[in-house]
Amino acid sequence: MATDRGGTGTSGERTTRRRLSTEERREQLLGVGARLFAQHPYDDVWIEQVAEIAGVSRGLLYHYFPTKRDFFAAVVRRESERMLRLTAAVPGVPVLDQLGTGLDTFLDYVATHAEGFRAFHRAEAAGDPTVRAVYREGLAAHEAQIRAALAADPQLAGRLPAPDTLGIAVRGWLAFLVAVCLDWLDRPELPRAHVRDLCARTLLGAIAAG
Repeated sequence: MATDRGGTGTSGERTTRRRLSTEERREQLLGVGARLFAQHPYDDVWIEQVAEIAGVSRGLLYHYFPTKRDFFAAVVRRESERMLRLTAAVPGVPVLDQLGTGLDTFLDYVATHAEGFRAFHRAEAAGDPTVRAVYREGLAAHEAQIRAALAADPQLAGRLPAPDTLGIAVRGWLAFLVAVCLDWLDRPELPRAHVRDLCARTLLGAIAAG
């Protein structure tokens, strides 16, 4: 059962916090994990840190996530699913017409959830094969989503490269997009419109080159 630790007020009386639901508690823990994994390498994050910051017992944390591997994998999966939801193409609207808006939405996500975005892309460097597998599954899902949107656009019929070449182009563009966004987080003075337009032109160029 998820329980909250009470705090102590200035009068010395114990205060009672609202009991979090199971989903709320899980989200809280994943949020703490995203922050820690974004700031530190996988091996430097201790599960005890997460429990202390979240104000829960280690036993409760292990109730939700039996191992650190399970915990980091859940952080990575959460961010992947969130990115997929936010960047899904609008059916029936040409890809080129929604590319700028879609990139704006993605950059909003990157700026708002910077810690989660950084944590997600730290997963490849983690030595744990399970965590790396979850990360690669997430990237594969992003690639499939983009390829499906391109293939469903009647305006691009006959203009797309062969499937294997298209896959290489999309994977290369995703790597470029990630590198640009991570750099942008470190240098926020770079106008977002410049970042958006650069990423849009690069995708169009990668497709045309194929």
